[in-house]
Amino acid sequence: MTFPKCRGQQLVLLGLALAASVAAKASDKRAEQPYALIFGTVYSPNNRPAYGVRVKIRRADQKKARWDLYSDHQGEFAQRVPAGTADYFVEAEPEGKHAPKAETTVHVQNDERVDIGLHLK
Repeated sequence: MTFPKCRGQQLVLLGLALAASVAAKASDKRAEQPYALIFGTVYSPNNRPAYGVRVKIRRADQKKARWDLYSDHQGEFAQRVPAGTADYFVEAEPEGKHAPKAETTVHVQNDERVDIGLHLK
């Protein structure tokens, strides 16, 4: 039994459509998971937004930072963390051995957004 050429092309298109559907469902599952957001701004010693400052975030009950990111041109950063009640330790450390650091503890309840400011000394 032989199939016309157009039948083979239709099967390929059907396979691509199914693959796209499966990929979309997988991304929907990731999007459905609740999360909290830690949003912050890093300020330089002269109270201006600080660009390119390394920000480390870890749960207060852990020793090693789980998230490592950098502030953008407006001095801002944002990190999704698992939803639920937890305390997080946030530390901003600019480059340089004797550069001033800033740190704070953040308390998160469920799936909320928490805004913070880190002022380098």
